[in-house]
Amino acid sequence: MPDTTAPQKFEFQAEIKQLLDIVIHSLYTEKEIFVRELVSNASDALEKLRHTQITEKEIFDDKLDLEINLTTDDKAKTLTIQDFGVGMTRAELVENLGTIAHSGSKAFLKALGEGGAKNSNLIGQFGVGFYSAFMVAKSVKVYTHSWRAGEPGQLWESDGSGSYAIEESEGQRRGCKIVIELKDDCDEFAQEWRVKEILERYSAFVSVPVNLNGKRINTVQALWLRSKNEIKDEEYTEFYKFQAHAYDEPRLRLHFSADAPLAINALLFVPKENTEKLGFARTEAAVSLYCRKVLIDAKPKDLLPEWLRFLKGVVDSEDLPLNISRETMQDKALIEKLNRVITKRFLKFLDEEAKNRPDAYNEFYAEFGVFLKEGAAIDFTHKEQITKLLRFESSLTEKGKTTSLADYVSRMGSEQKEIYYLVGPNRAAIESGPYLEGFKARNLEVLFCYETVDEYVMNHVREFDGKKLTAADHADVKLADLPKPEGALSEDDTKTLIAWLKTALGERVAEVKTSDRLVDSPVLALNADKSMSPHMRRMMKAMNKDGESPVRVNLEINPRHAVFKRLFEMHTAAPAKAQLVAEQLLDNALINAGLLEDANAMVARLNKLLETI
Repeated sequence: MPDTTAPQKFEFQAEIKQLLDIVIHSLYTEKEIFVRELVSNASDALEKLRHTQITEKEIFDDKLDLEINLTTDDKAKTLTIQDFGVGMTRAELVENLGTIAHSGSKAFLKALGEGGAKNSNLIGQFGVGFYSAFMVAKSVKVYTHSWRAGEPGQLWESDGSGSYAIEESEGQRRGCKIVIELKDDCDEFAQEWRVKEILERYSAFVSVPVNLNGKRINTVQALWLRSKNEIKDEEYTEFYKFQAHAYDEPRLRLHFSADAPLAINALLFVPKENTEKLGFARTEAAVSLYCRKVLIDAKPKDLLPEWLRFLKGVVDSEDLPLNISRETMQDKALIEKLNRVITKRFLKFLDEEAKNRPDAYNEFYAEFGVFLKEGAAIDFTHKEQITKLLRFESSLTEKGKTTSLADYVSRMGSEQKEIYYLVGPNRAAIESGPYLEGFKARNLEVLFCYETVDEYVMNHVREFDGKKLTAADHADVKLADLPKPEGALSEDDTKTLIAWLKTALGERVAEVKTSDRLVDSPVLALNADKSMSPHMRRMMKAMNKDGESPVRVNLEINPRHAVFKRLFEMHTAAPAKAQLVAEQLLDNALINAGLLEDANAMVARLNKLLETI
């Protein structure tokens, strides 16, 4: 029989040096992760003890509190992590720490059977988390005593070079105490402030107390795992401020859990204000991904679509099959499924808010609607759901009041086949322009779009409920005839005037014709490129996409307007003055369309016209 009281040297399992090299140099991108891994293992050990206490009558050192204690010593350059969990026997030390790919937690789950497999408090997934300590350690000592009273205490020791030693150690408490002697270039992990920072980031929601140098670190509960009925508003607000590093109160919150198709617990918040709207930098993803209360990624890029980057909160899934390092997800398809499930649930939540609390929803939309517009334009999967949530003022709403596309469609007449919209800087500008007149005269509702992104969104959404979304200032819009009022130019005189205008305006116009849109205004301009509205032309010009190419437009005139009756008389009686008037009418139309590129010529012309008064 070998002497178990004397130190016994063991070689690691075959190829262990190569595997240790992978763990130390390649597996983890950040050295600080070792603290998270060791705390997670300690949490597992304590959870196993809870189950053991139920099934076993005699537990060694049974009066110990179920907690994790970390101690830093910046002089000795050590970090100690101690738990009062199940501990290990000599054989278990060889089995668990001598085999790098062995997982004690997985074996424990298997032993518990079907019920144990669903225990969300067991977070250990692989047996390599312990070895992350060698990224920072000169040596690692594990003092342990099994929960079995008849077993002696043990000391496991290794420098990670390919072998380890085990010997009996008297006076050990139940559980494990890991003492890490840090490398010289890793002595930051012997500083209390540094370890506290890591614990607060990764282990803030571990279910047992986590103490650092006698002070408890994890004081905030994992609210997302509690029943909504048990949580007060103040607790939600406290959690939001902690998790989002915020000072305001959340505008909206969604707390939900799901079992199928994935096991998900989520707590999502909408902040009070849109910081992008305030001029700050582009918001980064801020919904943290957890697996069984342990942080996997504070800012996962693929967990939610880009347009939901304003959300804060936590998503926790037991179903994540993690890579060995716990840092990267092995199954991208599963993350994509998480993305779809959470996005669909949040959109359902917004739809319920819009129906049940319309005023609160409208306040949310005023602040964050631009993100929904972005989603409607680029997220093909959820476009239909998002489009239903869009809101706009319209020619039939009061100033400041909005309508949905569904409500717009419900007010459409049986003959109307299109949803009309106009883009402008504000309501006053749209209502005072010539493009709305024909629609108002025919009692056709027009949506008002005030944001630069709106036309881009409308062009990508394209239709709603089978109705095409059409810019009211688009050249192809056809409106039903209105009764012709008395006093208009005759058809022959109108044709004569149109022919003269084409000659007088030359290359500046592609076409001149009578308008079915104008009621009170004399003239309007439409982009000659039918694929581009005047607003889109302005955007292209702002981006210098068209270079120095001149604007050519289709000019529509109102032969009922007094200015054209006078112009008809003038074009033969005073052709020079008529030329100036015609050019001024075109420039007026370009101003209304936002397409006048150089006002100098117009000012000079106006001065000439004033000389003729």
